Amino acid sequence: MSSSIDFSQFVEALGDAVIVCDAAGAITVWNPAATRIFGFTESDALGQSLDLIIPERQRQRHWDGYHKTMATGQTRYGTDLLRVPALHKLGTPLSIAFTVAMLHAPDGAVSAIVAIVRDETLRWSEERALKAKLAQLEAAGAA
Repeated sequence: MSSSIDFSQFVEALGDAVIVCDAAGAITVWNPAATRIFGFTESDALGQSLDLIIPERQRQRHWDGYHKTMATGQTRYGTDLLRVPALHKLGTPLSIAFTVAMLHAPDGAVSAIVAIVRDETLRWSEERALKAKLAQLEAAGAA
């Protein structure tokens, strides 16, 4: 594919976080939107594990899935949105949604995973409040 797009500039300009991790799970790309969402600067994040933003209780599940994806080259989150909790640098909880894309080495092995991440904390909080209000109204209607 031939293109005159400067892909570095493209990644830097996106409003969604772009996080790339190598086969071992080390962060190799961290754009400004990732800094805005998670609070960690690029220099904080590069070379670090995704444990930087994954809540402790989610880590084993995350790494099980990550290693399976790296081994099989298969993920359903290339098209299906995954919504999970995450952590800000300050320790505050976030709700994020993301898809992933796999990058391959010349031999076909998965060499890296790209995550395109959006902060959905506000949407999740609003949805939770609406569900609580609905439950309250339904309880009042049943009484």
